[in-house]
Amino acid sequence: MAFAAAYLRLSEIEWRRRLAETRELLRSCRVCPRHCDANRLEGKVGACQVGAEPMVSSYGPHFGEEAPLVGEGGSGTIFLTSCNLRCIFCQNYDISHLAQGAEVTVEALARMMVSLQQQGCHNINWVSPTHQVPALLAGLEVARRQGLRRPIVYNTGGYDSVATLRRLDGVVDIYMPDAKYSDNAVGERLTGVADYWDRCREALTEMHRQVGDLTLEDGLAVRGMLVRHLVLPEGQGGTAEVMRFLASLSRDTYVNVMAQYRPCYEASTVREIDRRPTRAELEAAVEAALDAGLHRLDQRRRVAWS
Repeated sequence: MAFAAAYLRLSEIEWRRRLAETRELLRSCRVCPRHCDANRLEGKVGACQVGAEPMVSSYGPHFGEEAPLVGEGGSGTIFLTSCNLRCIFCQNYDISHLAQGAEVTVEALARMMVSLQQQGCHNINWVSPTHQVPALLAGLEVARRQGLRRPIVYNTGGYDSVATLRRLDGVVDIYMPDAKYSDNAVGERLTGVADYWDRCREALTEMHRQVGDLTLEDGLAVRGMLVRHLVLPEGQGGTAEVMRFLASLSRDTYVNVMAQYRPCYEASTVREIDRRPTRAELEAAVEAALDAGLHRLDQRRRVAWS
């Protein structure tokens, strides 16, 4: 059977229900686990610095993602402005912290998605979507009526509300969450939320329930979950525990053990992360994944540190 994006199977009645329910989350904002209570429907901005309308920093084909997303045509990335996390080492801090971007209409957002399909991208990759789910759903609903057929990639920092994710069941084909740390205290110090690991585990469990393990067709991802774990120096990511949890979901979980950490933004203010990981730390992270029983490790970003 030829692949068909999940959202194409939703009825018109179901689309209306999903759009109404997610928009209502903005009234006293419950879109993400911060529950900041801002009335984003009346012009207020949440902790994420975004109101009710979509905000976009850039979009275009991207060839630096994991191989199953890129293929020959690239991943059709839409970088959403701002973030619901405040990672002090963020490499894209101009977008996530400084909120560089512009408010656009839902119709303009839909045109971006269709344009990426027309450019030959294999998927539509929502980068940092968590705080903009209602606007993204509205844009997708317009785009699918304009002929969009590509799978949706939900590319998230991993701090997501299960209630919001359930409204994406049958919409998102590929979940690509971070699993940043296995210690809430580290999450609070480096990311600004006190319950990162608790909420991340809940979110990953729900994502896996919805889409299962990553499925490929002709080498391209079409459905499933792909998890990213950035190796931090001094063991700050708690890699072994992260890998054991991922293996508890499924030993077939596709994992990218990411080696490209470098101190960015305000990372120099925390001694433990004010350097790049060593080769030994990276190798230990890979070994931790293998020891947990995971075997589908992304090869593309395995680089050696001197």
